[in-house]
Amino acid sequence: MILLVLLADQALKIWVKTSMFYHEERMVLGTWFRLYFIENEGMAYGWKFGGEWGKILLTLFRLAAVLFGTWYLKRIVEQKYHSGFIFCAALIYAGALGNLIDSLFYGMLFTGSEIGGPLATMFPEKGYAGFLHGHVVDMLYFPLVDNQVMPSWLPFIGGKPFTFFQPIFNIADASISVGIFTILLLQKRFFRPQPAAAHPTTVETNTSISDESQVS
Repeated sequence: MILLVLLADQALKIWVKTSMFYHEERMVLGTWFRLYFIENEGMAYGWKFGGEWGKILLTLFRLAAVLFGTWYLKRIVEQKYHSGFIFCAALIYAGALGNLIDSLFYGMLFTGSEIGGPLATMFPEKGYAGFLHGHVVDMLYFPLVDNQVMPSWLPFIGGKPFTFFQPIFNIADASISVGIFTILLLQKRFFRPQPAAAHPTTVETNTSISDESQVS
């Protein structure tokens, strides 16, 4: 399952990176499911901190999380945790690894993407950034309610355009979110306490035991 998530995530990212201009938008299913190509230099929702050093620290944090996840997955499999919990943990691990690949290598593997072109190419002589400085490719966009004007009587947001759902993400992000939300929803089933094993009861007696008493 981890391999399938990684293959789907990386295949879509590579296709988008080499086939779409930066900020290009393509409709997939009507207007509510679109591909919208952006790149994320920081954390979720584009949050950044610390400039170049912040980017390096973020990538190293992702690397540490994946290394810990490798050990943790092995542990919960060996200890025979609930199969549903193992599956969700594997989804989270696959998503983290998918985005880590972008952060580690994409800066060296691709040329830069720009609004209006040219299209990025793969395996250039020189990429758009160095090791640890790659940008995470995002493209999945689901604006279920797009550019609707809020009622004027609402405080602060009245009369302003409103879009639901605004985040643009990738398959790796979706894998992490599904894993986390499923664990939260089914945690009672995943972590149901096991019944305590019955222990034999020892009865104390003052009666002396001898060979004669055993024979009789």
